[in-house]
Amino acid sequence: MKLAFCLLLIIPALANCKIFKNCDLAKQLVKYGTPRDQIATWVCIAFKESSFNTAAFNPEYGTYGLFQISKKFWCYPPGKGCNIRCKKLIDNNIRDDIKCVRKIFATTKAETGNGFNAWTVYPQCKNADSYVKNCKF
Repeated sequence: MKLAFCLLLIIPALANCKIFKNCDLAKQLVKYGTPRDQIATWVCIAFKESSFNTAAFNPEYGTYGLFQISKKFWCYPPGKGCNIRCKKLIDNNIRDDIKCVRKIFATTKAETGNGFNAWTVYPQCKNADSYVKNCKF
C-alpha cells in the first residue's frame, strides 16, 4: 500500500523533486507564513503523507506532493479549489503547495472546526512536537 504511495508521476518530476529534512521543511513553512504553533503538525503530516518527498504521487487516490493534495477538489484537472495545476504540486517549489494547504485548512476549519481534519493522517500527528524538537526556526 505504501509502495504505491511512493510512486512518482513522471520522470521529469524526479529531476525537480526535493526530499526535505524535517527542520528544513519547518523553516520553509515559517518563511511562507505558517503559524508557528502549527509547524510541528504540518511537518508530521508531510512526513506521514509523502516522507518529505515533493514529487510524491499516489495514483490510487490521485494525490500530489508533500501534503498529498487531492486532484478531486483542489488541483486541476479536474478540481480547481486551489487554482493550481496538479503537476505544480510535485516540483521542488513548495510555496504554491503551502498556499493551497492553507486554503484547504481554512475551508475544512470552516466546515468541521479543525482544518487538519482534511488529512486522514492527522490523528497520528496530534502530539507532533518530536518532529521539530531540535529545529531552530
